[in-house]
Amino acid sequence: MALVPCQVLRVAILLSYCSILCNYKAIEMPSHQTYGGSWKFLTFIDLVIQAVFFGICVLTDLSSLLTRGSGNQEQERQLKKLISLRDWMLAVLAFPVGVFVVAVFWIIYAYDREMIYPKLLDNFIPGWLNHGMHTTVLPFILIEMRTSHHQYPSRSSGLTAICTFSVGYILWVCWVHHVTGMWVYPFLEHIGPGARIIFFGSTTILMNFLYLLGEVLNNYIWDTHRTAKPK
Repeated sequence: MALVPCQVLRVAILLSYCSILCNYKAIEMPSHQTYGGSWKFLTFIDLVIQAVFFGICVLTDLSSLLTRGSGNQEQERQLKKLISLRDWMLAVLAFPVGVFVVAVFWIIYAYDREMIYPKLLDNFIPGWLNHGMHTTVLPFILIEMRTSHHQYPSRSSGLTAICTFSVGYILWVCWVHHVTGMWVYPFLEHIGPGARIIFFGSTTILMNFLYLLGEVLNNYIWDTHRTAKPK
């Protein structure tokens, strides 16, 4: 019975991400028609990551309910694979990328919104959708981390994976600039090449830090939970 609320919550979060993605894609913005479309924005990539992650969570819950008590070893093997994939996605993508998007967006927005989210976008993106893309990601992923234990991969493989993602996205941003002559984010237009290298390097370091933060937080929540449970 304890699992039912978590299952319902995951379905609700998955549906909310599907709604956000559909509403975002329905918006006719000039940037969506240029090279790379929505896929050049980390916010959109993150929304896809979160939707896929919670889709895997829901699929894992359904498989767990169907497998429970069946005694079918093949089904149990498939369930273990799903759980491993779910845990890997949270550790390497959903948590670090999600927290990165929320933190970096609102820090730059507070400093000067024109550098990251020009006021012109208010004509296209309603406030609730902006918060759906840049705010609710954080509480959703923290709720998931608190309600289910996730087995992190080895630290070396996890850090390698998040570094690969970070460098891959940086190269993609540079390629879009090479093709179009325009930077994906306005503030990159106003800083020099050296400052861009420092910024890109800093974002990669921050992604690694957020991976480690997720690992520490996950261990803290569940080690504390296990310690308190016998009492």
